[in-house]
Amino acid sequence: MEPDQIAIALRVAEEQRHHGKGQFFWIWGALLVMTAIEVYLTYQNMQPVRMLTILMGLSLIKAALIIGYFMHMKFEVSRMKWLTMASLVVCLALMMIFFPDAFRILALGPK
Repeated sequence: MEPDQIAIALRVAEEQRHHGKGQFFWIWGALLVMTAIEVYLTYQNMQPVRMLTILMGLSLIKAALIIGYFMHMKFEVSRMKWLTMASLVVCLALMMIFFPDAFRILALGPK
């Protein structure tokens, strides 16, 4: 490794040492609470669009917490964050391109 890469790795490792297990338990507790809210909402008589909007919002928050803390992306160098976000945007773009093609299955039903 080059000296600047070693310095960055040491800095990131030092940043990760300063937080203890308590932080992970708080994040885990927040994830449990959000999951309980999601389960509760599924049993309510709400409009589907409103319920799905709330559920998708909570899911995005949960995904951000998991990626940030349990996958240690919060403590990663910015190049890695940009690479991850770029690949996420490409994946979502491909889903938006190919997902409408799935609706053709409705026209292929029994005749």
